Amino acid sequence: MNQLTPFDRDALWGGAALSDAEFREIAALLHQEARITLAPQKVTLVRSRLSRRLREKALANFGDYIALVRRDAGERRQMVDLLTTNHTHFFREQHHFNHMKNEMMPLWRGRSSREPVRIWSSASSSGEEVYTIAMTLLGQDVREAQWARGANVQLFATDISSEMVAAVRRAEYPKGHHEQIPQPWRKLWTKETRDGFTIAQEARNLVTASQLNLFERWPWRHPFEAIFCRNVMIYFNEEAKAELEMRLVGQLAPGGALYIGHSERLLSKAKDFMIPCGHTMYRKPEDMR
Repeated sequence: MNQLTPFDRDALWGGAALSDAEFREIAALLHQEARITLAPQKVTLVRSRLSRRLREKALANFGDYIALVRRDAGERRQMVDLLTTNHTHFFREQHHFNHMKNEMMPLWRGRSSREPVRIWSSASSSGEEVYTIAMTLLGQDVREAQWARGANVQLFATDISSEMVAAVRRAEYPKGHHEQIPQPWRKLWTKETRDGFTIAQEARNLVTASQLNLFERWPWRHPFEAIFCRNVMIYFNEEAKAELEMRLVGQLAPGGALYIGHSERLLSKAKDFMIPCGHTMYRKPEDMR
């Protein structure tokens, strides 16, 4: 979860007070809805994010807001949206994309269109991760992109936030984010607009975005060649992490790669089924189904 932004700090001026008991109620509701654990030091951030919502709904205090959230499933989803929007950027933790390019892509290049390459960005936020995956697959020049055009490449981006899913589908980003993309990929796979830039259609065509709570039933019928689940498990308690890790391992194809966040480690039984292949990178054994 982000640190306070200037917009968050502005929201605090004149906002309703948030008591310790109300914070605990909100934390319990968030855990019930999304299995996310809110640390006590997040009270200021929670107040800032939800104060704007109180004003939008013309509510006088957080007690009234909590009552609304309890009875309105749509408002619960909105609360999750407000409290789970995370910072990300293009080519974040680049060693993951280097590993995918150098170690995994050679395994995928010879596949026919009947053997899809399926990759899941499981907590995609606003799409920078999944479009970095797309640009890595397409490469630094048009010749490199030929294999992806002839293959059946399917990228799936999911997030619990409906606003983030909408951002993935728009694929539009502010000017300041352009510099995060190395020049060769920037030239080929982005297009400047008046307010920033958009992702090239060829890269966008690889991506399907949808809303998904990682602790609900997954819609996938087939395994993935790679799963990115980065910087999200830090928000779950140990029980939830263990459950999610085992489900991720089960969703990988034999030989598939799992990429997790820079401060995360596989700590549950899942680590016994995976082979470490670098910092926060794991492979599923080829002989494991």
